[in-house]
Amino acid sequence: MPVPVPHQRTVVLPHQAGPVDDAYAPDAQVAGAPGAGAATDRSAPAPEAAAGRNVPATEPLLGEQQVPAERGPVNQGLTLLLIGEDPNSHVPDMWDWAGRKVRLRTARNLTEAERLLTDDVHCILLDLSPAEPADRDPERTGTGDELGMLRKVLLMAPSHAVLVLTYETDAERAADAVRVGAQDYLFRDELDGAVLSRAVRYAVERKRADLAQRQLTESRMLAQENARLERGLLPTPLLDGSDLRFAACYRPGRSRALLGGDFYDTVRTPDGTVHAMIGDVCGHGPDEAALGVELRIAWRALTFAGLSGDELLATLQKVLEHERSDDEIFATLCTVDISADGHRAGLSLAGHPAPLLARAGLPPQLLPYEFGGPALGLLPNARWPRRQVELGASWSLMMYTDGLIEGRIGKGNQRLGQEGMTELVGRRMAAGLRGEELLDAAVREVRDLNGGELTDDVAVLLLDRR
Repeated sequence: MPVPVPHQRTVVLPHQAGPVDDAYAPDAQVAGAPGAGAATDRSAPAPEAAAGRNVPATEPLLGEQQVPAERGPVNQGLTLLLIGEDPNSHVPDMWDWAGRKVRLRTARNLTEAERLLTDDVHCILLDLSPAEPADRDPERTGTGDELGMLRKVLLMAPSHAVLVLTYETDAERAADAVRVGAQDYLFRDELDGAVLSRAVRYAVERKRADLAQRQLTESRMLAQENARLERGLLPTPLLDGSDLRFAACYRPGRSRALLGGDFYDTVRTPDGTVHAMIGDVCGHGPDEAALGVELRIAWRALTFAGLSGDELLATLQKVLEHERSDDEIFATLCTVDISADGHRAGLSLAGHPAPLLARAGLPPQLLPYEFGGPALGLLPNARWPRRQVELGASWSLMMYTDGLIEGRIGKGNQRLGQEGMTELVGRRMAAGLRGEELLDAAVREVRDLNGGELTDDVAVLLLDRR
């Protein structure tokens, strides 16, 4: 049995570009509208003819365009796809207000509709046949789904506006169609050019608004989920039983991010030693942030396993080499192991700035850097010496990443540097600031000196013993 070939008819609908109200100006003529002739009168003159322009006597075939020599290709406006068992279902002819016909494609079933549903189709008119009594009886149909055809169309064309055509006696099913997902419904008994024009225009715009709102909602949900994940990846210090006070300040350089390539952590092992570390993965993207989290978690696990100093850093380098996405990625690291009595510490540096130590009654000073080793991931078989540092009975130890010291001072090229940071922090300490209040004030002043937000990640860790 030969398959019926879908054919094209033309209707006039409003063009997408103009506002809805413009389409119903008092001086506009619409086929099917008052004063424009009957909706079924396809011989009524088009607006082009009324304006004195030449109009072709025949309509273009599917896919053809009218190309006036003086204006180039003509925008065809909206394209509609009518799906219904009767390909000759009455749809009034209409013209848009730029004098263009809007094309109508017809399909008897979903197979034909799927083939005709191209990117230039903006709206689908689904002609619902009257519901039979059996359709309303679940015991006879097995499903009781009167809108199965509509559901299939919505699955096939999730980004297209859908209008339902039905009879006024089927008003309840028409309302259900909107609940299921159609943008609107129309009654055949009341269908004319103006009604269909307005309904299609509103349906297309409403679908666009729905899709935009859905994308916005999905983006917000994704952002919230990412924020929860990033907050969960930030460390929780494990210092139970220690008399040290902990404070931290963390500001990623990426806009609207909670996690950057900087990382830090602090734990206390069963022997009473407090272990602290801070590091920086080169780069500022999400891959670098993920690698920083991996290194932090690996450091915590290796520390609880009893590793420290050179052995710990060598193992972290292996983790970095296996997890990094590029052989040129490296990470700097500073680790400090504070003895149980709090008077001494072991310091290991892997290409990282030395910590700042402030003893009671003395100005803060940088710890020695000369005995540090290279950054992780730069040299195979590298070594990282561990240096012993005397802390004293009362002290503050500040560990930081280079984002804190690489900010500019004013509009020139001068950087704050470690000396500038030391002076800045010493001045804040002399004013009596401690803990998070000290860190927040220091970072805020560094940002002000830079003349705006710092572009690099900033992490600062402070341990106090009083």
